[in-house]
Amino acid sequence: MTIKEAQHVVDEWIREYGVRYFSELTNMAVLTEEVGELARVIARKYGDQSFKPGEKDNLGEEMADVLWVLLCLANQTGIDLTEELKKSIKKKTNRDSLRHIANPKLLA
Repeated sequence: MTIKEAQHVVDEWIREYGVRYFSELTNMAVLTEEVGELARVIARKYGDQSFKPGEKDNLGEEMADVLWVLLCLANQTGIDLTEELKKSIKKKTNRDSLRHIANPKLLA
């Protein structure tokens, strides 16, 4: 599935099952909540914390939840994430093409 297709699938789902998009502000709050849930799993899986009883290693699920809300925000604000990602890659390449290669911290 491409990013463009994912945006379309999410939009169709919202129209069929979700009644309407939450407001942009609400979706921003939901995105923040989902990123926090992702951070919790990463802290337990890769950090010093352990999973509590009943918690599960659902890293992929939490990443997908973040992506879902981001796609919602893109749809409701008229953003083509495919085009924006292309621009972001070009910007990072122009700005950072030598920066990381020359970083001694990354060579260790």
